[in-house]
Amino acid sequence: MTTEPPTRDDEKWMRHALALAERAQREFDEIPVGAVLVGADGTLLGEGWNLNIANHDPSAHAEIVAMRAAGARLGNHRLVGCTLYVTLEPCAMCAMALVHARIARLVYAATDPKTGACGSVFDLLGDVRHNHRVEVSAGVLAQEASTRLSNYFRAKRGRPLLPLDSD
Repeated sequence: MTTEPPTRDDEKWMRHALALAERAQREFDEIPVGAVLVGADGTLLGEGWNLNIANHDPSAHAEIVAMRAAGARLGNHRLVGCTLYVTLEPCAMCAMALVHARIARLVYAATDPKTGACGSVFDLLGDVRHNHRVEVSAGVLAQEASTRLSNYFRAKRGRPLLPLDSD
């Protein structure tokens, strides 16, 4: 995995994605993952949160929901020059959707030690056989995202919650 340093807007957009993740949990009892797709000019093109449980759709991950919204807005399946911000490292399905959409850059918060496909378990974005490269920046607000995810599962198991830095 090639990791690029974060830009000055990365924290701003990741905070937006974290707010969407919180909404996923609060309103839909979904795993708290949020995603924001931003155009090269800094315009918000699409946003989403996990809806696979609520929509009975295994493909309705936050990243896919955000890319679908952006594609509909732009009238194009190609999202050239865009940056995707997501609170959890994308899985294999989402990583390949990034490649197919021609996303320029991925910024994610927490790594996924079980199904991460952008450098931790797999590195699909770094595979030289693909006809498109996605620049990756990892770890932006990782602790906050990781704690929120852990707390979701701790609550499901009746375990005490971990304190958030923002509390």
